[in-house]
Amino acid sequence: MPASPLHILVIGQAWPEANAPAAGGHLLQILECFLARNWRVTFSSPAVPDEHRANLLELGVAEHAIDDRSFDRFISELNPDVVLFDRFTMEEQFASRVGQHCPQALRVLEASSLQSLSDARHALLRRRLIVGLDPNDFRELFATSGPDLYRQMAPTGLAQRELAAIFRSDLSLVTSDVEMNLLVNGFGVPQELLHWCPLLLKTPQAPAKAFAEREHFVCIGDFRHGPDADALLWLKHNIWPMIRRRQPEAQLHLHCAHPLPKAAALHDPAGGFLILDRAADTLAVTGNARVYLAPLRFGAGLKDSLADALLAGTPSVTTPIGAEGMQGALPWPGLVSGTAEGLAQAAASLYGDEARWNQAQRDARQLLGAFYDGRRHGMALAERIQQTLMELDDQRLYNFTGAMLRQRSH
Repeated sequence: MPASPLHILVIGQAWPEANAPAAGGHLLQILECFLARNWRVTFSSPAVPDEHRANLLELGVAEHAIDDRSFDRFISELNPDVVLFDRFTMEEQFASRVGQHCPQALRVLEASSLQSLSDARHALLRRRLIVGLDPNDFRELFATSGPDLYRQMAPTGLAQRELAAIFRSDLSLVTSDVEMNLLVNGFGVPQELLHWCPLLLKTPQAPAKAFAEREHFVCIGDFRHGPDADALLWLKHNIWPMIRRRQPEAQLHLHCAHPLPKAAALHDPAGGFLILDRAADTLAVTGNARVYLAPLRFGAGLKDSLADALLAGTPSVTTPIGAEGMQGALPWPGLVSGTAEGLAQAAASLYGDEARWNQAQRDARQLLGAFYDGRRHGMALAERIQQTLMELDDQRLYNFTGAMLRQRSH
């Protein structure tokens, strides 16, 4: 294994945002974990940076905009010890070239939020809606078993591409225990190729605002993202009217990272349904609200916006999809329901019941400390990378499926 400090190259699908949910987003948290160990980090991406990008140079991360024509020379000269691919599309695009020029570099895949799982759930939702079943009761859909999800996912090209990238990589980072179980017991991925790496959060030192200091409901999302867009429509047409009848003075402040015309058309001040621009500070916006709403009907992985609610001490109301993989055996800091009526009743009750709300806030702080200990999970990630580097030759020898797929990709 190379002497410390390691040199890490991260190839990102996009440049990290300065104000991403969960105080930076999972990828930025991983970069900070590496920097905390005095590892040298270079971030590169073929994407065009936008105005919301984080200042990586200020953090101590070197930057490189990927030019396809010069990438081979760039990777050869950099000669990193570890290359981390942000999502399987970056592995598909660049892994074979990394292998050609830096064959001994450890290849790590950030594989959180399996797109093929989210798409499979979306297909099941669409099928259910087409059949014309109750548009407000999704308990059966949310209870879809692992074997049924596997049967929905396995024939798709997206799942095959995503799993191929996982097998080709030396180590894949997975945030959700549900996804970990599906990969191991459904798709037969060896445990040695996976590492559970949840969001790396720190419990805030300052106390969160109290019940009486807060008002209204809040929801934050990127409405170019399918699960968020679907949740917006269900919330507007089915759930919010029932909440509003119970709490007629309350408002919903819905902040859109990328507002679309169809989202703006839902703006209804008279009905308390406000479509607002991107939140300049997601934690502040969430921390001023009394209840966070996340009525997700499909999706995958851990939900950054719900993690923001934890950090802000804001009780949340969500579906089993929203809470999936985020609480372990601990109580949810708010309420979870699989029906529109249940979500509305839970939201209105939590909004008006101070004692119940205070308990949910205490549950949020307990969950942060017990489940999202960023220091502990960061140490485990660093140790796993170093250990895998030491055993890399043996691991690649026994990952025959990965070797076969890498040979094919060349």
